[in-house]
Amino acid sequence: MIRRLYDWTMSLADTRHALWALAVVAFLESSVFPIPPDVLMIPMIIARPSRAFVIAGVALAASVVGGMFGYFIGWGMFESVGRPVLEFYGKDAYFDDFSTRYNEWGAWAVLIAGVTPFPYKVITILSGATGLNFTVFMIASVIARGLRFFIVAGLLWKFGAPIRDFIERRLGLMFTLFCVLLLGGFYLVKFL
Repeated sequence: MIRRLYDWTMSLADTRHALWALAVVAFLESSVFPIPPDVLMIPMIIARPSRAFVIAGVALAASVVGGMFGYFIGWGMFESVGRPVLEFYGKDAYFDDFSTRYNEWGAWAVLIAGVTPFPYKVITILSGATGLNFTVFMIASVIARGLRFFIVAGLLWKFGAPIRDFIERRLGLMFTLFCVLLLGGFYLVKFL
């Protein structure tokens, strides 16, 4: 099923409404949809490199608005659905402790999920459920998603189709390694 959904999403890049389709996919991916907007962005930018940064801007705007929707899913549905389940199992106190710890590092969680292959939608919903400061959430989302989409757009604009394989297979790993090194550096500075 996921493969069919992936293929269908890819086919949207060839339509005259591709920019609108990208906006919808980027919005939904930030809260519920399993296919990332890069699947549409890459063929769109290869077909029209002169519009690379417009395409990245549309993906950024729609993704951040979709992230707001994910945040409000976590914020609005946690009390009605999530908390009663935790209370039934006697685990509601654990969630309160987790929320406190998450919110101390929440901006980093949003930044990391926004640029790495980790599902951003999980963090948007979790941020709402834990009550992460909305302004912090928004700033981290804009920075993370902007980095991700504009780096992809910039690479495709500069190098074209030959860089596609690197982006599809290795860019997520590169972002992940960068985040690990960054956090490791902060850890070393703080504790050494």
